[in-house]
Amino acid sequence: MMDVFYVSVDVGTGSVRAGLFTSDGCMVCTATCSLEMNQSEPHFYEQSSRNVWESTCSVVKEVVSGVKNREQIRGIGFDATCSLVALDGALSPVTVSLSGEDNWNIVVWMDHRAEVQAARINALSHPVLRNVGGKMSLEMQPPKLMWLKEHVYESCWKKARHFMDLPDFLTFKATGSLSRSMCSLVCKWGYQASEENGCYWDDSFWQSIGLQELVSDAYAAIGTDVKTPGQPCGQGLTVTAAEQLGLVAETAVACSMIDAHAGGLGSIGCNVDGDPFLNSLPLRCRLPVICGTSTCHMAISERSLFVPGVWGPYLSAMVPGFYTSEGGQSAAGKLLDHVIETHPAYGEVRDALQSTEYLQNVLNSNLEKLSNKKCIRLAALTSNLHVWPDFYGNRSPLADASLQGMMCGLTLDRSAANLAVSYLATVQALAYSTRFIVEALTAGGHNIKLMVLSGGLSKNSLYCQTHADVTGKYTRI
Repeated sequence: MMDVFYVSVDVGTGSVRAGLFTSDGCMVCTATCSLEMNQSEPHFYEQSSRNVWESTCSVVKEVVSGVKNREQIRGIGFDATCSLVALDGALSPVTVSLSGEDNWNIVVWMDHRAEVQAARINALSHPVLRNVGGKMSLEMQPPKLMWLKEHVYESCWKKARHFMDLPDFLTFKATGSLSRSMCSLVCKWGYQASEENGCYWDDSFWQSIGLQELVSDAYAAIGTDVKTPGQPCGQGLTVTAAEQLGLVAETAVACSMIDAHAGGLGSIGCNVDGDPFLNSLPLRCRLPVICGTSTCHMAISERSLFVPGVWGPYLSAMVPGFYTSEGGQSAAGKLLDHVIETHPAYGEVRDALQSTEYLQNVLNSNLEKLSNKKCIRLAALTSNLHVWPDFYGNRSPLADASLQGMMCGLTLDRSAANLAVSYLATVQALAYSTRFIVEALTAGGHNIKLMVLSGGLSKNSLYCQTHADVTGKYTRI
């Protein structure tokens, strides 16, 4: 019998990754391509949909190159960051940048330009906000759309005819379908979905924030054909997309997901080898922690649980029929990079690395040596140094993007040992922030027994162990 394969594409903040998988989920090969990023102003992050699609095509072609008969590849699925893409009536890029360059037509998820607009939305206390923990984040799409209308009206708002999440852009490029994913709409756009009231756009919300054009246009610009993740999109790959990706026309394309939710879906049902108790835990007792540039804490429940400062509950955003509550940290891996790279000893440590060494692993090793030298527990190395980790605001559970970070206990020490201790204090701060989120979820009715870590930071043993120690929860990778 002919082997069957599937392609998975993950578009992160800094790179696109593709994987080729067998029908039973075994990974055959992967490929990665970095993405361009434009930072025109502080807290402004922009990308190019052309660059994203070209990079996607490149990695997909690479992973399928070893499959001689492309008919063996039965489907492709996409996940991506919840970044905002703007297109004109001809479905070409429209600028979101103050530079006016149409190439920069994506407002990246981590872009914080819409702080004022988010504050205005939250001051309204509209019922829609109940499903985002009581406050709408400036990382969500309504405040960003407001900013585009108010600041780039001529170059963007007047010309744009379609706004979509990056995951939906990828399925559009693949199939030509303008359908939207329930995952993106309920989590980032204020789309309402519940078992009691069904699914709908709330006219009064969009009118109250000054975007009545979207209502009068019957929401054609932001999506009327809504599918649940995994449903077929369009008629599969178009001829053009198939040629660009190195696949066969009409190959099935699945409705997309946000990257964190895709990671959560893959983690929440994982098999915990050799542990009958953990394997017996129901899905609602498992917390996927997707830790990369940022971190997302993805709890699910069988009924809607409203947790102040935590996004959701979102029906069928991650697991069909379940509500998702999403906590998170706006900067996690990015915060660690910042603390490491701005320390005076960074150049010394970086230059001493061997070609096969990873800097954080070297710091972990240095901390072990320092602990042994001082004859104290590794965690106690930071007894005089403490970090408040909200260098890029607090996403959950305080839901305050204006908060700033702090390091308490700084000295004149510029040594490599001090760099390692500063890094450790930041790891610990992120773990305590996760504990803060877990406590909020618990107070809201969730019952978390097991954390399942995935993403780039899950490869860091110190990060994972510290999370287990600080939260007191069973933790698996």
